[in-house]
This record gives sequence, C-alpha cells and structure tokens, in this order.
Amino acid sequence: MHLGQGLNRAAQTKPSGTSTIFRDRRRTWRETAERTARLAGGLRASGLGKGDRAAILALNSDRYLEYLFAVPAAAGVTVPLNPRLAPPEIASMLDDSGTTMLFVDAAMASALDALQVRMGQVRQLIWLDDAPVPPGMRGFETLLDASPVSGVAAQDDDIAGIYYTGGTTGISKGVMLSHRNLVANAANMIATVGYVSDSVYLHAAPMFHLADGASTLAVTMVGGTHVFIARFDPGAVAASIAAERVTNTLLIPTMINSLVNLPGLDAFDLSSVATVPFGGSPMPGAVLQRATERLPACRFLHVYGMTEAAPLVTALEARDALVPERSKSCGKAALMVEVRIADAEDNEVPRGTVGEVQVRGPNVMLGYWNKPEQTAAALRNGWYHTGDGGMMDAEGYVYIVDRLKDMIISGGENIYSAEVENAIATLDGVGEVCVIAIPDDRWGEAVHAIVVPRSGRMLTEAQVIAHCRDLIAHYKCPRSVDIRETPLPLSGAGKVLKAELRAPFWAGREKRIN
Repeated sequence: MHLGQGLNRAAQTKPSGTSTIFRDRRRTWRETAERTARLAGGLRASGLGKGDRAAILALNSDRYLEYLFAVPAAAGVTVPLNPRLAPPEIASMLDDSGTTMLFVDAAMASALDALQVRMGQVRQLIWLDDAPVPPGMRGFETLLDASPVSGVAAQDDDIAGIYYTGGTTGISKGVMLSHRNLVANAANMIATVGYVSDSVYLHAAPMFHLADGASTLAVTMVGGTHVFIARFDPGAVAASIAAERVTNTLLIPTMINSLVNLPGLDAFDLSSVATVPFGGSPMPGAVLQRATERLPACRFLHVYGMTEAAPLVTALEARDALVPERSKSCGKAALMVEVRIADAEDNEVPRGTVGEVQVRGPNVMLGYWNKPEQTAAALRNGWYHTGDGGMMDAEGYVYIVDRLKDMIISGGENIYSAEVENAIATLDGVGEVCVIAIPDDRWGEAVHAIVVPRSGRMLTEAQVIAHCRDLIAHYKCPRSVDIRETPLPLSGAGKVLKAELRAPFWAGREKRIN
C-alpha cells in the first residue's frame, strides 16, 4: 500500500486521459506520471534522503499535486503548510518537522522574506512558479532534468506526510500519516463519494488541508481529472464548473454559503455537478436547504473526519439526508473504519447516549510528530480519541454534538454550541453565526452568540434570542448576542476561530472554564 500505486494505475489505464487542468496547462496521466518520476529523481539527486522532510507553502496548482506524489516516491515526507499562517507559525512548523527542503510559489514570496532569518534546517528552496526564479532558489522544472525514479522506495507504514492540525485551540501538532493511512482513506473516499474514471474533481478548498486532500489520491486512483483554482473564490468555482464540466468538489459550509449566494449564479451551467461532500464544521440547515434549491441535481454528502484519521470517518448518504430524524447525522462509519461512543473510562456507552467519538482502522495516524505524550493520550487501548462529543443511534448513525472542549456548562446543564448555532442559522437574515461560552458569576458560563447579518439585512439581539426560544430549550438560548458587520475570523481550513472570539471575555482569568 503505497501512494505510487494509484498514480501508476492511472497512467496504465488512462494514459491519454486528462490528468490535470490548471489555467492554460492540460496534461495527461502519462505525462503526469513521467513528470512525477523525474521530479522524484531530481529530489534524490538534490539530497532528499529516506525520511527527509520537504515542505510546501503554496496555493493550489498542478505542480502541488506532482509534489504530493514525487516526495513520497523519493522516500521523503511531505509537509503541506497553511499559506494563511503568520511567518512565526510557519517557522515553528519548519523547525518542528526538521524540514530540509521548501517548495514555495509567488503568492508566498512575502512570507518567505519574513522567514529568511528563521529557516531552521531548510537548505534548499524550490520555486513553483513560471515567473523568473528568485536568487538563491531552484526552479521546479529544473528538477525534472534528472533520471526518473523506478521501483518502490517506501513501505506501507513509512511516514508519507506530516500534516499540522489547524491550531484553532492551541499549538498545532504534526500528524504523521503513513502510506497505508492515505491509501486506506482513498479507498474509503472512492466507495463513499463514488469516484469513477470520468470524475472531474475541482480543487477549490486549499490543498494543504486533508479536507481537499481526501480526494487527491482517490481521484488519481480511478484515473479521473484534477482541476485547480489557486484559492477559493465563488466566482472562480462557478466558472470552473461550467467550463470543465466538473462533477465533484469538496467545500466546507462557509464556502457553500458563499457559492449559493453568489450574485449572478444562474448565469453559470452547474448541471454537471453530481456530488459535493461537505464537512469541516457544522452545516446550518438553512444553508443546506438553499444549496439544494440552487443545485437541485447535486448530491450534498455530509462527511465527518479529522486529520488524525486521514481524514474520513463517517458519511451520510443522500437518501438518509431526506429522512427528518437523520438529517442532522454525519452518517455511518466509512468502509474500513470502526466508530464507537465511549465514556471517560473508555467504556462504550448505550446507543443514544452522548460520549466521546472514538475511531480505529488502517486510516488512523501513526501518532504526533515528536510528541510521544500527546500520542499516548490520543491513541489509547487501540482507539483514537477524537475529543468530539457525539452519540450513535440504534442503526449506527453518528450525531456530533460538539467538541467536548467547546461544550458550555451553564448552571450545571451541558449545552452544545453547534445546536444553538443551528437554531440561530434558521433565522432569516443570518449570514454567519458562532456560539461561545463566556464567564458568568451566577451560572459559571453563559451562552453568547456572535451573529453577522447578510448584506443589507438588520438584526437585533432581541430577535435572535426570541427566535431561539421557539426552537430550543430556554436554558440553551443565548443570554447575550453580539451583532457585528465584519466576517467571523476563520482558520486556513475555513473553521471559525472560536479561541480568538473567546479570548477577550476570558482575558486575565487563569482558567478558560468558569
């Protein structure tokens, strides 16, 4: 089970089929396989040894995909970095991973300038762009002058990539994923999404993140086509779908919201889109309803996962989403994944009881890079402990209620912020919403909502609270509401930065729980 098998299969079964489309570049699978083999040879000739780390700090492109396959083919380890991170954060990850080679594009040149004095062990800089190669760097294409790598240099359980977690609640950890982990996940994605040889996948979400990366190997294994836009933009997504007859893409809820509310969306022919998996954060029911109205032929597939599981854990089939009592579920365990709900002592709880979601299978990570204590805490008794609160019904459907650490305890009652957010999202005029815990002298913690109205709409605190009282228990309703005009802060993966929103309320307190 190694990453090269999928690429080799694509080149063998669809040699003349279109592999990648980026701007005016179109390549076949024969070309992509040959380029990747030569790139791997160039990396070896440049000193990349077995297990050496080669990071990438770049926007989406066809060369990004070639990097993802060539580094493991050379027996190296990929380290995809979030382009939205600040230079000190990037420097910390380069240093933590022991990266010796860094791929970078023009969009990240400014970050590179700030990094020059904090490059740690980085010895070589590779320029991905077509623009002139800056001094001190080597052009990506020059690496392809080397002899191609042949044969398999990696074993199943060798590390293929180190993926840093989002860091929305603390210091990021490097998740070690093996070839076996990523291949198992690709098989799960093929079965779940239904990728076939004529699938056309749009990389609209950032490629550094496994939400998008979940489909990278899967689409390659079936010999489908990869279409790239440099970064998410709803207009570019609509235009690419129409121009290339895209059949699949993965979007997080905030992206779907932007796309279906794009002015002039009806001018684009989006009828080719068959399936759009979504995940990364809860999908407000109002957003999903609007999405199905704007794209009636599209199957929106709710998937749940995390970096530590490479990432797919569960998925909800389209037919189940039509059943009212299951519409809020994230589905059943993926093909080669086991899921259970357990209590604090790791005992499986009865169906219908809230506990921690725990996962095991060939997709679960090797551990956290250079963090044996955190690895031991997360991988216990053969299971990965997700830290997510959830429950499973009698038929095996999983329902995520919240991150356990995001649960609000007010007056002794457990309140899940996702439930409150879903209620607020159904109020007409709500564009974005986030619910957090703030300190309360009487109740310990209080429910606080932050709401961004849609453009041109006006909302009040009283409206939001009154709306919630019609939908959820009064003790769950916000005790205060902040109506703001500016968008909510997002991580590079598109998740709301709740820690940033909580910080002003908890400043000066020793603990972030009251």
